[in-house]
Amino acid sequence: MRSLVKLLAVLLVSAPAWALNLSDFTQGEATGGLKEALTQGAGKAVDLLGREGGFMDNPKVRIALPEILAKSEPLLRTMGKGDQLDKLVATMNRAAEEAVPKARPLLMDAVKEMSVDDAKQILSGGDDSVTRYFKEKTAGKLAELFEPAVKQSTDSLSVSKTYNKLAGKGAGFGLLKEEDAKVESYVTRKALDGLYLMIAEQEKAIRKDPVGAAGALAKKVFGAL
Repeated sequence: MRSLVKLLAVLLVSAPAWALNLSDFTQGEATGGLKEALTQGAGKAVDLLGREGGFMDNPKVRIALPEILAKSEPLLRTMGKGDQLDKLVATMNRAAEEAVPKARPLLMDAVKEMSVDDAKQILSGGDDSVTRYFKEKTAGKLAELFEPAVKQSTDSLSVSKTYNKLAGKGAGFGLLKEEDAKVESYVTRKALDGLYLMIAEQEKAIRKDPVGAAGALAKKVFGAL
């Protein structure tokens, strides 16, 4: 009997500290743990993308030619425009890589401003709730922040100006989406898509393996989900 009691005591002591239910946490603890995880996930996503090759070398987020150019690519290459197309792809991806670090302050502000109600919705809102929260809170502001920086990079290419002129006319006739009528708008949208995709991957990783969370409170909270 004594040996059984000892065994139970050892198991209880050695059990993971996060083997709890969310109801076992105070609102402050749950919100604090969530903020730790959000800060980690968003920061890592920015670090992965906001460096040379962050977009260009990652097939999941690499920005390809806009659809209207992609369809004409074989013909344009036979006309000797291949170098210009390659340069456009490289410039678009590099512009996204340079823009993404600008997102860090806004993402961190979204974490700081998170309310208890926001935390409740995120913790009970499904596997992509963190990503949806960031998107809702930051997408509009980030688009405004990214586009001027992207435009500065892409405007240096003659092929960008040609595309904007032709695509603008095409959008006027309903031949392509208005959001793709300018290179800078297209790249900004793709940069944001890539950023939120990487945040989503970080969110999935923390949910799958709470032990990998940066903070002790985040480990406990996500371990209880």
